[in-house]
Amino acid sequence: MVIKISYNKLVIIMSIIKHSSAERDLLARIMRAEAVGEGDLGMLMVGNVVINRGIANCLTFKDTKTITDVIYQNPGGFSGINSPLFFSNPTTNERNLADRIIRGEYYHPATHALWFYAPQGNSACQSYWWNQRNSGRYKNHCFYVPDPGVCNEIR
Repeated sequence: MVIKISYNKLVIIMSIIKHSSAERDLLARIMRAEAVGEGDLGMLMVGNVVINRGIANCLTFKDTKTITDVIYQNPGGFSGINSPLFFSNPTTNERNLADRIIRGEYYHPATHALWFYAPQGNSACQSYWWNQRNSGRYKNHCFYVPDPGVCNEIR
């Protein structure tokens, strides 16, 4: 939870995952590295997947409780950590996008997604990927959700 005092008012901003400012920046950096070409909405959806993995206690995400755990999970982390886009400090806009995700904003088709990938060229999304059901596509990313009842923390 973040507490902010503004114009003599107390404003409480709830977070759906415990994080430090360094982890907020880490989230912003991975969102950029994975989806900068897909605009703000694409980056927000990648952020949804990161946070979903952090709050899920299922499948291969039983030991990923922090943003850092999720991003650097091995195996199963994000390929964006190898991108040059990942290494520079996030912009103010990217930090603001990460804050929005940490406060609990969700965007379909990433609302309950734990996975995404970008198919080669203009190929269609596979119906299932690693035994997970396709929840939809945004630009070049296909998003995948666990079967109903498997990861109740993200439902």
